[in-house]
Amino acid sequence: MKGIILAGGSGTRLYPLTKGQSKQLLAIHDKPMIYHPLSVLMLAGIKEILIISTPRDLPNFQRLLGTGSSIGIKLQYAEQERPKGIAEAFIIGEKFIDNNPVCLILGDNIFYGSGFTKILQNSVSELIENKKAKVFGFYVKNPSRYGVVEYIDDNVISIEEKPLKPKSNYAVVGLYFYPPNVVEIAKKIKPSQRGELEITSINTEYLKNRTIEGRIVRQKLYMARFRNS
Repeated sequence: MKGIILAGGSGTRLYPLTKGQSKQLLAIHDKPMIYHPLSVLMLAGIKEILIISTPRDLPNFQRLLGTGSSIGIKLQYAEQERPKGIAEAFIIGEKFIDNNPVCLILGDNIFYGSGFTKILQNSVSELIENKKAKVFGFYVKNPSRYGVVEYIDDNVISIEEKPLKPKSNYAVVGLYFYPPNVVEIAKKIKPSQRGELEITSINTEYLKNRTIEGRIVRQKLYMARFRNS
């Protein structure tokens, strides 16, 4: 099982704080933001992790985190030259993934809550066992700002990207579990109207094949999203 942290983006909504450094290097309480998604992957038992960022910011992540050996993990790094969408992470990370299941987490998402470690570990076990993708929904009051997932029980019925008339109030959070074929799916999807390879397009392909599961995060959970959306 491999893990990827996508830590790109220009962070324009946080200017001028992000003019000199990546938003994922900004301090959240007592540590840089990147430590939070890194901790999520470690709690899931994932020890091989790829960090993807911009050519400007990647050296800063390397200086901060190094090889990861001091905390018992193996870190690799890769550049995303331009922000072409979340789904591009799988194309950039193809050699790293190397036909393994993979967990992708966005570098600007922060999760916290009782029982979250068990959710992560169960998600890894279920992915390895049934080879189905998994997405998570979190209740929000303004779902039209996000990718929106519609559920019946844990069955995903629909997924839409920033719909004008959302079918539910559950935003798809920046944490995804996929089987190895996600790389081939990412290669085949076409850019959206805004010119990006959307993660929703990948999830839609799994939905067509009925190989995606969903889970509503019901635990007390804190999620901070500092995305440029």
